[in-house]
Amino acid sequence: MRSGLIAQKLGMTRVFTEEGEHIPVTVLKVEQCQVVAQRTEEKNGYTALQLGVGRKKAKNTPRAERGHFAVASVEPKRKMAEFRVTPENMVDVGSEFTADHFVAGQFVDAIGTSTGKGFAGAMKRHNFGGLRASHGVSVSHRSHGSTGNSQDPGKVFKGKKMAGHMGATRVTTQNLQVVRTDVDRGLIMVKGAVPGTKGGFVLLSDAVKRKLPDDVPFPGAFRGKGDAGEAQTAEANTPEAAGSEDA
Repeated sequence: MRSGLIAQKLGMTRVFTEEGEHIPVTVLKVEQCQVVAQRTEEKNGYTALQLGVGRKKAKNTPRAERGHFAVASVEPKRKMAEFRVTPENMVDVGSEFTADHFVAGQFVDAIGTSTGKGFAGAMKRHNFGGLRASHGVSVSHRSHGSTGNSQDPGKVFKGKKMAGHMGATRVTTQNLQVVRTDVDRGLIMVKGAVPGTKGGFVLLSDAVKRKLPDDVPFPGAFRGKGDAGEAQTAEANTPEAAGSEDA
């Protein structure tokens, strides 16, 4: 299991294939996605990588967080997230992941915060059909209708679909295909829509329901701490290399 990435949603556009077919894509930007801390089985009871992206002013960062970033020797981050990984896919603290961590054609899962819609009625929020347009219905055409019972049990059950706050919740979209990556600009183009608003952060990880392509780098594509050169990949940990070592 590899680490995922934290990307920022820039918006949607389209790309053209060699056959002239256009594909709607969501453009995600990966910038300064660094490893801030490691979670190990001996110390924490599980193995994971804590990643951070963006910049945050030191004066707006709590002292405890400033100390956490100081230990890792990285600048304060705007967004933090953890990704579970297997022990052989751990990456050193301070390493920066690049956009070619995902390859074109592979499938990913995207987690984001959906766009907030405010207070919405039952028709918009739950796709209710509404009341009849005639025959006695007056004023209340878009209402959700009866929600209770008669004497037994005489109450409205918890979780009843009614009008209320819509959106601004954590949403996971699975099996989105990576169409193209641009390492120089740090862009990942994913086919279809990704939850969230423009400028929002999205957690990208390998799709759990799809097989990984053979050319996916293990433990990932990243630059070492203080390394301004090309992105590095640990080729020794690829499935092919692991099979040759076992032989």
